[in-house]
Amino acid sequence: MTLATFTPAPYAAGLTAYSNGDGTSGSSSYATSGNGVFVPADQDFGGALEILKTDATQQLRYKGQTPIIPGSYLQVKARVKALSGNLPSVRIAAYAATSGGGAVSGVVTQGTLVPLTSYGEVVEVSAIIGIGNRDGVDMIWGATAAYGHFGIDLVGQNGGVVRVDDIEINDASHLFLGDMVATVDVRDYGALGDGVADDTAAFEAANMAANGRTVLIPQGVFRLNGDVTFDTPTKFEGTVTMPTEAILLLRRNFDFPNYMEAFGNEELAFKKAFQALLNNSDHESLDLGGRKIALTAPIDLQAAVPNRTRYETRRAIHNGQLIALAGGDWDTTTITAQATYSSSDSRTLKNVANIANIEIGSHVSGTGVGREIYVRDKNVARGELTLNGPLYDAEGTQNFTFRRYKYMLDFSGFDVIAKFVLHNIEFQCQEYCSGIMLAGAGTIFTVRDCFITTPKDRGITSMGGGCQGMFVERCQFLSSENDLPVSQRTSIALNVNANDVKLRNCCSERFRHFAVLSGQNHLIFGNHFFQGDSVNGGIRSAGVVLAEAYASCVFTNNYVDNATFEWTNERDPNPAFNGGFSFSSMDITSNIFLSGEVATSFSYILIKPYGAGHFINGLNVAGNRFRSINGYVDRVERVDTSFADLNFTRMRNIRFTGNSFHGVSKPVTNPYILETEQNSNEQTWVIETGAGLPFEGRSLSVDAVIVRGGVRNAGNALNYDNPFVRAQQGPNADQVHVVWSEPVRGKIAVTTRMDNDVV
Repeated sequence: MTLATFTPAPYAAGLTAYSNGDGTSGSSSYATSGNGVFVPADQDFGGALEILKTDATQQLRYKGQTPIIPGSYLQVKARVKALSGNLPSVRIAAYAATSGGGAVSGVVTQGTLVPLTSYGEVVEVSAIIGIGNRDGVDMIWGATAAYGHFGIDLVGQNGGVVRVDDIEINDASHLFLGDMVATVDVRDYGALGDGVADDTAAFEAANMAANGRTVLIPQGVFRLNGDVTFDTPTKFEGTVTMPTEAILLLRRNFDFPNYMEAFGNEELAFKKAFQALLNNSDHESLDLGGRKIALTAPIDLQAAVPNRTRYETRRAIHNGQLIALAGGDWDTTTITAQATYSSSDSRTLKNVANIANIEIGSHVSGTGVGREIYVRDKNVARGELTLNGPLYDAEGTQNFTFRRYKYMLDFSGFDVIAKFVLHNIEFQCQEYCSGIMLAGAGTIFTVRDCFITTPKDRGITSMGGGCQGMFVERCQFLSSENDLPVSQRTSIALNVNANDVKLRNCCSERFRHFAVLSGQNHLIFGNHFFQGDSVNGGIRSAGVVLAEAYASCVFTNNYVDNATFEWTNERDPNPAFNGGFSFSSMDITSNIFLSGEVATSFSYILIKPYGAGHFINGLNVAGNRFRSINGYVDRVERVDTSFADLNFTRMRNIRFTGNSFHGVSKPVTNPYILETEQNSNEQTWVIETGAGLPFEGRSLSVDAVIVRGGVRNAGNALNYDNPFVRAQQGPNADQVHVVWSEPVRGKIAVTTRMDNDVV
């Protein structure tokens, strides 16, 4: 129905269509009431209805059903003049009907009263009616109104006679909508914006009617108790409130700035935008629009999306900054509780006291606990905590300390998050909190081109398997512990528990450790991490820690600045060698290793066995540049024997070649070629390998003996016999014996090895 059809039939068509009641079906009409007649030729009106006022409120209603259309506004006009008798007041009045014909309750159905002050004076009254709560609307009927019966009321003393011109009903929408083609206002569809009434239906109706036009949410607070989707652009001047589980999806302008406009609070807006991201197939990423989002507490991301505990479709958040504010809820929760550990159930703590208060994601410390052990799950009923890795020497019952660090973005509530990307975001932790906590499980989590600045405790934490196949690329990790000596630092840039991580082209500055990596098959490429301090002759901590003996790891093209590459088996619940590959499958190539003002005992490559019997089985150290400035170091490599030494009789497949050494007292290589000259005739030449083999290893095998210029016997004749060799000689097994057929003298070159590469 068009607006042109809203104007009622003229009185000349008959008075049956006009009620002297409320206008509903069955109400009496002026055709039979006896107090109204049609006057065909009034000098002011032409045809007019003449009424004798007999009721305190004399009603006139058009009995036709004039539709109330969402988005449209009606202006009702009537011209009236008094002829004789008492002078009444007049107003526009109506009956507001639902689609079933019942009266809409609680709405205004009368306009402003206008007194008639003289006879024959034409007075015009009008009122505007519509669904929306707009300034200038006299009768706001809300979304339940379907139609109305419109007319006038005569109010005052009875006995007066008045004439009423034909009633007009006109479209007044243009008075409120401005450019109606461009904008749809949610108030036009019944939204109240009082913060109490549920405006969900009005928002949905506005979206349906928009047809590509912008939906305006004007000043006010609009309560939405259910999900709302906009398929059209939106403009928020007011804000919305929603239950946690309700979703607001802005399909046409899905970005953080628009959610900020919608909710008016940065933290809430981020949560609702993230919720929409995980409940939306139209957008793969949330653009933060370059905005800075101030946080007063960790963002529990799963709590923001209560309908999901796992998500495995690619999604990304990018282009913005998160900043932690002072005075927020950032304090570490620390609990000390007794628990029992058994290496036979190597990832479980049992009989845990006070378990209900220990949070998932808590860092675990105690006797025999390695680095970066976290609570992955808990079973309160059974009193058991599941850990992200085994403990190396914690058998029995003891007190453990559980510290739950606070993270700006915390995914730990999810069982699985996979294929998620954080890109071009700065995490300004401000020394109040940590950066990112990963979910319990998931593959291919990616952090790319991000800054994690001054975290209090951790940059990126994996409490379980959410780091499987993770990419960390082109990120900057800037420590909050710059001014502390290395020995006092505790913060760690990131840790890994699962396999196949790609850690590439990152920069890390002055953490206790850059990365603590468990699992296998990691690619560590092109990173620069520096961890020095101003202490002359000071200690240096590990930059990268590998926490499992079988590594299958490539470490190449990195710049290791005042830090150690440390290889351990601290995630082994039975750390003494009991079969398997031991310290195996490691490639350390083409790196820059630099140190300055360090103790002479400092080494760039450190192997630390946590139990006896281990050996190296596959190690390639090639093409690296080792340099110490402002003081020499003894060696570039060593074994930390705090728990045990290596078994040097079982070394296999070790290549330590093509490296350069500057400021290093004892360069090493394997194979190791050394020349020796025997000036007196001896049948057995004893050759000391000294410190030339890596890790001060044994001369386990000999590849070659090359004679330089010939050897001569006591008669000064050349001896052409091939000597045989005995390796692993002497009290330290670091001698090679070259045995001739007779006593001879001369010069030879011996190629000896610390390993045995014979299969």
